Amino acid sequence: MIYPIITIPDKVLRKKSDAVDKVDGEILSILENMAETMYAAPGIGLAAIQVGITKRLVVIDCEHSEEKKKSPLYMANPEIVWTSRELSVYKEGCLSIPEFYEEIERPSECRVKYLDKKNKVKFLDCDGLLATCVQHEIDHLDGKLFIDYLSRLKRTSIEKKFIKQYKQKA
Repeated sequence: MIYPIITIPDKVLRKKSDAVDKVDGEILSILENMAETMYAAPGIGLAAIQVGITKRLVVIDCEHSEEKKKSPLYMANPEIVWTSRELSVYKEGCLSIPEFYEEIERPSECRVKYLDKKNKVKFLDCDGLLATCVQHEIDHLDGKLFIDYLSRLKRTSIEKKFIKQYKQKA
């Protein structure tokens, strides 16, 4: 099942997501539907809040391409437990802020703790694009968007553009 993706200015995107008690059949089904939604968009990461589900769930697949098969990483209750001092810059985009990309500086490496699809606690060391994607998606779970890293002027300009589009659709 493909979920509709929520876009700004929807206030749901600013909500803090609730922890998951355990990864069971219901949660696994949500994660699988999120992966299907992410691939259809197409994107490389999706947080549950982006489809209106206020649970701390993320799916990521930075490796998928026409040559490589789909291999989604399912994370419940992801939590960054370490970040490097070194920073890197990636041009980020977001399925909830369509067709807008901006260079964002984040730690170049991180370690994330999460529950996997078998309800086991895992740790994953991330670098490069995966580190950026993990941090981006976990930000969503805390009600933060990548545009929050921009200057207030730039962020306000982007938000106004999307508010105007939203009003035109209504």
